[in-house]
Amino acid sequence: MKLKQMNTNIEQLKAVLTHIKSTFVGKDDVIDLLGISLIAKENTFLLGPPGTAKSAIVKALSNGVENGKNFEYLLTRFTEPNELFGPFDIKKLREGELVTNIEGMMPEASVVFLDEIFNANSAILNSLLMALNEKVLRRGKQVLKLPALMFVGASNILPEDEALSALFDRFLIRVKCDYVNPDLLNQVLLAGWNLEKGAVKDIPKITPDEVIELQVLTKKVNLSSILNAYVNIIHTIRNTGINVSDRRAVKLQNLIAASAVMCNRNEAILSDLWVLKYIWETEEQIEILEGIINNSIENEITENSHPQALYNKAPNPEEVIKEVTILKEEWTNESLSFEEQNIIKDKLRFIQSRTDWISDPEQKKYINSEIDALWQSILQTL
Repeated sequence: MKLKQMNTNIEQLKAVLTHIKSTFVGKDDVIDLLGISLIAKENTFLLGPPGTAKSAIVKALSNGVENGKNFEYLLTRFTEPNELFGPFDIKKLREGELVTNIEGMMPEASVVFLDEIFNANSAILNSLLMALNEKVLRRGKQVLKLPALMFVGASNILPEDEALSALFDRFLIRVKCDYVNPDLLNQVLLAGWNLEKGAVKDIPKITPDEVIELQVLTKKVNLSSILNAYVNIIHTIRNTGINVSDRRAVKLQNLIAASAVMCNRNEAILSDLWVLKYIWETEEQIEILEGIINNSIENEITENSHPQALYNKAPNPEEVIKEVTILKEEWTNESLSFEEQNIIKDKLRFIQSRTDWISDPEQKKYINSEIDALWQSILQTL
């Protein structure tokens, strides 16, 4: 792709994302991550309660893909395969052929949104896993190559059933969607009212072919300058007990490359590692990852960095002290192995680094005193 065309495509996508941000106030991180996911050709999972605009944001992104087809479905335990993939063609079935009628169904869609995805039952799970992982649907002898640019799943809970862990693993990016900051409520109400009355016009567009061109470009980004730092961070994340398989570690490079492309660069820089904040498996891991990544990139932020690399969310003091309390209880276990002791110490270091972002001085002082007390306890037993 020529440089001029590349920049044009990137600016078109940025225009789409900027438009969505103006409509959904306070959701910049969610929208930017969907943009990253789109050109990385990876899947995104949104966690949040009803009413946090999860489906509306994805629909707005779908509307920004010109001539693209959107497929949105709310899964229940009783959802059948033909509700997602299309029914079998009755005429062909009478002739002894299993052929799916995909008109208007998921196999035709450019952007797929599956709400309450962990309601997926065994009847559709295997087909869904293949669709998410390989962008291929197999039904009987029929094999369909899916045109999906990305899949987005959503739920208000995380999966507890082991059978669903493979499904969750197919979503490389995980984003927590909360209600917006009360200080932004006036802007939310105004933007929402404009949306309700249809005042939002002139929606920017990008074509599926232009998105595919950016997906191809992402694969050509040079990652050599950040590779050593990336390897070290993966080791650090694993040492805190957060699982990052080799397969996921390979695929996460797509997100790093996508961050570079969104900044009109063909080479990754250290701050592009900001995307690694969003690979958590549990909510408790969110702040640990933020501590690790922010500490790694905060001195490497430049004018060429992605805007989200600049964003250091202040930790919730209650969540921080809760995590410290859990570590204190774990340390009292006399049967801890040497490896488990190191995991606790690594977690404590990153929690301690996060306290610098707590704004309330009294809360910060109290939490630091609890952390210091735990360090003293650790030192006395070594």
